Amino acid sequence: MNQVELNRHHELAEFLRSRRARLSPEQIGLPRGSRRRTPGLRRGEVAMLAGVSLEWYTWLEQGRDINVSVQLLESLARVLQLDATERKHLFLLALRQPPPVEAPTQANISPSLGNFLKQLGATPGCIVDARLNIIAWNKAFCAAFGDYETKSERERNVIWRLFTAPSWQNNEQWLEHTRIYLAQFRAGYARFIDDPWWARQIADLSRISQQFRNLWAHYDVLTVPEGRKSFRHPLVGEMEFDFLFLQAVDSSDLRLLIHTPRETSGTAEKIERLLEPQR
Repeated sequence: MNQVELNRHHELAEFLRSRRARLSPEQIGLPRGSRRRTPGLRRGEVAMLAGVSLEWYTWLEQGRDINVSVQLLESLARVLQLDATERKHLFLLALRQPPPVEAPTQANISPSLGNFLKQLGATPGCIVDARLNIIAWNKAFCAAFGDYETKSERERNVIWRLFTAPSWQNNEQWLEHTRIYLAQFRAGYARFIDDPWWARQIADLSRISQQFRNLWAHYDVLTVPEGRKSFRHPLVGEMEFDFLFLQAVDSSDLRLLIHTPRETSGTAEKIERLLEPQR
């Protein structure tokens, strides 16, 4: 092994030992016994509960260069009671890749993130999940893009709206924005390819939209953190924004989408006028 690999195996060994040491036998349903001299679990106890041999687990904690599988790492994560961040760290150290994700995590918006969204004032903002469902928004977002309180869950999906709302498709930038969002949707699909929700969404859009079928067949995959957007609002006319995606620190499945009114476009003043009756 080269020095980089040696360092990685050493970090993995130290991490496993530290996680083992913090657990008591009682936490995993084992009796403590009277001869236990060191805190935490014994190697043999971890090996037994994870369904591996003591020799294999010992080698892993010694930093040896041995093969590990996803299934074995999942067993160790379960036995050592790792949280999501620790589980990811384990996989990165052992396999140099993040753990598989089988389903989107529950959309829990922290109070600080929700408060930040409200404090944006005349800057439209929303929070989208891994499926590109809009799950939270501020007043400025509704003023600019429509009242999301009255929309169904499916109508709050960005991809669904792009291909089913005629008003969006009349926009000159529709094709450009659609390619960007659909490529992000495709990137998310790779994480949840066995999720029935994705299969239904793709099948329904393929059935009702020729444009979706054509663009989906391109297999574009990317994540674009920023861009520009303009459209004609039915009440105040042309509006221009710079949009920016920000990843929520406490959730890999939530992103904050901010639409900043472009300077000299008059968009900020138009949003203020739209918000005035609500104050």
